[in-house]
Amino acid sequence: MSNQDATEAHRDAGPERLRARLRLVEEAAEQIGTTLDEQAICTELCRFLCRHLCDAAAVDLLAEATAARFPPREPELTRVTSAGLVKVLQAQFPEEGTGGSAAGNPSLRALIEGHPRTAAGVLKGGMSAQAAAVPLVAHGRCYGVLLALRAGGTFRDDEMATVHHAARLAAAHLAHARRHAAVQRTAMDLQRALLAEPGRPHPNLELATRYLPSGTSALVGGDWFEAVRLHYGRTLLVVGDVMGHGLDAAVDMNAYRSSLRDVASADLPPHRVLRQLDAAVAKDEARRPATCLLARVDPARGLAGFAGAGHLPPVVFGPDGTAELVRVPVGPPLGTGAGGYELVTRPLTADETLLMFTDGLVERRGEDIDDSLARLARIRLPAGTGVEDVLDEVLRHLDAAHAEDDVAVLAARLRRYPGQEPVGH
Repeated sequence: MSNQDATEAHRDAGPERLRARLRLVEEAAEQIGTTLDEQAICTELCRFLCRHLCDAAAVDLLAEATAARFPPREPELTRVTSAGLVKVLQAQFPEEGTGGSAAGNPSLRALIEGHPRTAAGVLKGGMSAQAAAVPLVAHGRCYGVLLALRAGGTFRDDEMATVHHAARLAAAHLAHARRHAAVQRTAMDLQRALLAEPGRPHPNLELATRYLPSGTSALVGGDWFEAVRLHYGRTLLVVGDVMGHGLDAAVDMNAYRSSLRDVASADLPPHRVLRQLDAAVAKDEARRPATCLLARVDPARGLAGFAGAGHLPPVVFGPDGTAELVRVPVGPPLGTGAGGYELVTRPLTADETLLMFTDGLVERRGEDIDDSLARLARIRLPAGTGVEDVLDEVLRHLDAAHAEDDVAVLAARLRRYPGQEPVGH
């Protein structure tokens, strides 16, 4: 090839190389950071690099509490010899007889991708290699270090620029994931504090509660429960669900809970409590609507009075462990200002257990709600099951640990004292 031909070939290679790099940049944007999971982000980064630019890659991810502040200036790309990757690759490929293990590098959070033969060859000294160490920096913080290994060759400047771009992209997603996780923890801590314990019922009532956050939801919900002492040994039991998720839903849930305590202190029947609460909430346009179910339990008379605001009905488990749905008229959700709540009463004995719950306990995607409630009503519990065990058995039967929405559930039973005759005898 003549000098002129070589010059023209080099000139043509420049634009083509630039186009190839732009394609890689676009691919990196599509393939890195598809989730809010740190491990997944690191996996996507290493897989991208190993497909296009290197033979093995690893991320040494700093713990959140120790993420270092980085100078605002752009960090220099650092090139190191393969010796800098020895302990990393030993942890990644212990089966190759290198004698290393992951325990030797406890700060390592992600070791993904690579070719075992290449790694083993480098470790045994039978192959030349170059490694690039690039800090994962975003918004002035360093979240870890990317290590990329190329065996039998070196990184060109344009390739190093692409590695650096991918590292910065991953770091930005790591920063976003950690901010999101911090907000989620705040919301969860708030809801746990608000739901730590409902109010104390009268001693004549046994009470058990559970709250299970959804395992699939990225945001906390507005599910809640409450118990309010009333006059003459009666207790008002409450289960509610603020529409939506997130910190705002948790804040509104607390506002509903506080307002209900104030209204209930007047010792009104359940349907009038809902009527006043609905009217008060409707005046605040910023408040989210909520569903709610009230049950006023009167142990002295052996009665329970129910009223609902767009909420699912309760269930009563009888002495033989069979379940019965209590048909409560469904009024509009709280916050609409429409009112129209009705009271229904039912006898309740010390041999029966009342169960109130939010929709996450029974609702399943693609299933009619009547079928969901029927599945709950088909549960048969051993006779004499305690209040706490009733909750555990119901949650187990309905696989509530894998529910698609948050679950709040409350069980109550009249307390029978030694020598006391059953109500109605």
